[in-house]
Amino acid sequence: MFLLRSAFWLTLAFLVIRPEVDMGDAAARISSNAMERGSQFVAAQIESIECTDLHCYGGKAIAAAALQSIPQPGTPMHVLPAEGPVPLPRPRPDRAG
Repeated sequence: MFLLRSAFWLTLAFLVIRPEVDMGDAAARISSNAMERGSQFVAAQIESIECTDLHCYGGKAIAAAALQSIPQPGTPMHVLPAEGPVPLPRPRPDRAG
């Protein structure tokens, strides 16, 4: 049992720590995919509701507006500060030997 448990945890650690995998990118991709599918499902459920009065149509419109995706931010509107002209760490002065 000990060997089986050790093999399981070592395999799991290898899958998580291996250098070819970017966990942040994979998690973001899975998350965005899940949110997209969930929004589509909710939108389909909202569209299937049959309305008879103005109050129902208003509720459907608000729900549809809330489900629209928010665009991801691109470049910032402000100017980014320039890189410092001095390299870090600064070179050692000649007088210091």
